[in-house]
Amino acid sequence: MDKFQIQGNGPLKGEIRISGAKNAALPILCAGLLTADTVTIGNVPDLQDTRTMLKLLRQMGMKAEMVDGVATLQGADINSPEASYDLVKTMRASILV
Repeated sequence: MDKFQIQGNGPLKGEIRISGAKNAALPILCAGLLTADTVTIGNVPDLQDTRTMLKLLRQMGMKAEMVDGVATLQGADINSPEASYDLVKTMRASILV
């Protein structure tokens, strides 16, 4: 495991942004299927799995987009209860839909 060893005579200062957790974001994104209202979710990590989940939701008819870590979902026009196997097979979390 890599590490940094910093030697100095003063305290360290600074800020770091913590990304959201994929394993929390994926079920929350799927929960958007349960309402026709617009749902806004912040701090969504920009990962392949979250992008795939949004694509899957869009294929089902949901309006879903993500800009700068904020996902906006709108499920009033869901028209397909089935998930595309080509997307489902790429991620375990697809069981949620």
